[in-house]
Amino acid sequence: MLTSKDAEVAREFRRRVAAEVPVLDLRVFGSRARGDATADSDLDVFIEVKTITPDMRQRISEIAWEVGFEMDRIITTIVVTRDELQHGAMGANPLLLEVERDGVRP
Repeated sequence: MLTSKDAEVAREFRRRVAAEVPVLDLRVFGSRARGDATADSDLDVFIEVKTITPDMRQRISEIAWEVGFEMDRIITTIVVTRDELQHGAMGANPLLLEVERDGVRP
């Protein structure tokens, strides 16, 4: 369960990312989504996009840093395309099971 602060951070992050990259899905997962985070825990964010370029990946990383700095959270991102999920190794990654099980849409 996300705290209200974590949900606020995730919504702001989504807003800024979606202004630059069409987002198909965005979920917070990991300790902050489960509600067992410590003060030092990062905010793990899974982002699914239709397509991605290296410049878009870089911009998402920059936004994560900017929002995290402004809102006192370290944001860690996993960015994947639908094609990578359906036809690539990411579709078989155990991390995806965690996102499916614990992921919260802010």
